[in-house]
Amino acid sequence: MSLSPGQLLRGLAVVVFLAVWAFLAHTGSAGEGSADLSALLGVAPIVAALGLLLWRSSHVLLTGTVIIAMLGGLAWLWPTLRENIALLFFIQHFGTNLALGTLFGRSLLGGGEALITQFDRAVHQGELSENKRRYTRQSTLAWTLFFLGNALISAILWLFAPHTIWSIFANLLSAPLLAAMFIGDHLWRLKALPPDERPSFVQVASAYRMRNQQKASAPDLETPQPPATPS
Repeated sequence: MSLSPGQLLRGLAVVVFLAVWAFLAHTGSAGEGSADLSALLGVAPIVAALGLLLWRSSHVLLTGTVIIAMLGGLAWLWPTLRENIALLFFIQHFGTNLALGTLFGRSLLGGGEALITQFDRAVHQGELSENKRRYTRQSTLAWTLFFLGNALISAILWLFAPHTIWSIFANLLSAPLLAAMFIGDHLWRLKALPPDERPSFVQVASAYRMRNQQKASAPDLETPQPPATPS
């Protein structure tokens, strides 16, 4: 699949952004650079995640109250946050990998379908071979172990190694490790599945967005209608 110049530029912009973010996170964790900028980078993903959760809420008063309380808490704690930059990035890295590992892993429990199986089923509109179901379940397990392993290594290095060593792993090696995992999964997919059962990354991403849109609209579709008034 060929990429348009616009797609290539957007991809390059993302790579540059992630590289700059990783460098600033590493220097901040090592106690270098601007403390205010480092603290802002440390809390930004946490605030963004909370903001997305609040955005889905239909309770305007509750949402506004939480936002005000969150901003007030940040202002009050800002001097403390500036003195604990490395801890902020540790919480960010450890929490993200633990949350992703839990997301993938919980789909393997019980009688439900593995997460990657759900994505591929959406791509193939419900039709999956036994070989594809086995591969997607194994791939979900591999991603679960990858994220949980990252979280475990991050915690061990944070507790027992200098913060600079931890930062090299968490801030500088995270993106290369993630890229290596994607490449490994892709090569495994090429070996395990025939060409007609290998959806592209764009197809999987589209299926993921469609799945989220269906979930978001489900409550509206399922809202009971009031009974008709007898005439």
